[in-house]
Amino acid sequence: MAEKEFDTNNLTKEEKYAQLIVQIPALLDSRVDWVGNSANIGAALKEVFGWLWVGFYRKVSEEHLQLGPFQGPVACTFIQRGKGVCGAVWADKVPMIVPNVHEFPGHIACSSLSNSEIVLPIYKDSEFWGVLDIDSAQLNDFSQLDLDNLKLIISSFETYL
Repeated sequence: MAEKEFDTNNLTKEEKYAQLIVQIPALLDSRVDWVGNSANIGAALKEVFGWLWVGFYRKVSEEHLQLGPFQGPVACTFIQRGKGVCGAVWADKVPMIVPNVHEFPGHIACSSLSNSEIVLPIYKDSEFWGVLDIDSAQLNDFSQLDLDNLKLIISSFETYL
């Protein structure tokens, strides 16, 4: 098991991702279930970037995602397929960047502090497994840079599911 502190002070977002991408595999452990591995990824992302909320939702039925490990304010326990950003990502099977969640039709406001969001689908054996959900208190806080790098992090995580 790797316990690593991230020294990312004074780094650009791109540099932070470069450091994280190298260090994330050391946080993942084949002896640990998805809960432990996702908890470490969420904690690392929250620590490095300081976003409002970082967490995972896992598919538990054909209609619901259920809250998994997260960092940040309390969250919605269940999300229906097609509802909110996470449910839309589940339905469409594509990542989504929402620059202003207040303009997203049907946004589920678990925290009034959330202003922008990025959600990526996660797969296990080519089947939809769940999502990585990240909220920011800043408007328009996510870009293609985040999407590209978070895809790499999710790809590492998927090998441990």
